Amino acid sequence: QVQLVESGGGLVQAGGSLRLSCATSGRTNSIYAMGWFRQAPGKEREFVARIRWSDGGSYYANSVKDRFTISRDNADNTLYLQMNSLKPEDTAVYYCAAEMYGRESYDYWGQGTQVTVSS
Repeated sequence: QVQLVESGGGLVQAGGSLRLSCATSGRTNSIYAMGWFRQAPGKEREFVARIRWSDGGSYYANSVKDRFTISRDNADNTLYLQMNSLKPEDTAVYYCAAEMYGRESYDYWGQGTQVTVSS
């Protein structure tokens, strides 16, 4: 089992920045990759970014590329999402998720943190 707890959401004006954190605990040595997803009201959950836990290899959704940066701190098993140049369309509940070795899906999810960007 892996437990994930997001934090860092809030209200920010367009053009501003926020940094989300996702604290992990439990079987963290079995994590292969982690991702950030988001879900806006009335919309389906969408992929934002992913990072491979071992070497930091990452990729992003086109909508956030060059504005968001995913990173991880292996020492304290924390995942981050630095969000810059925020837009109103970035407003959503943001979730972190963990993919374990040997799996091809995200099996563990956090409870989510709200990000609201005002125009």
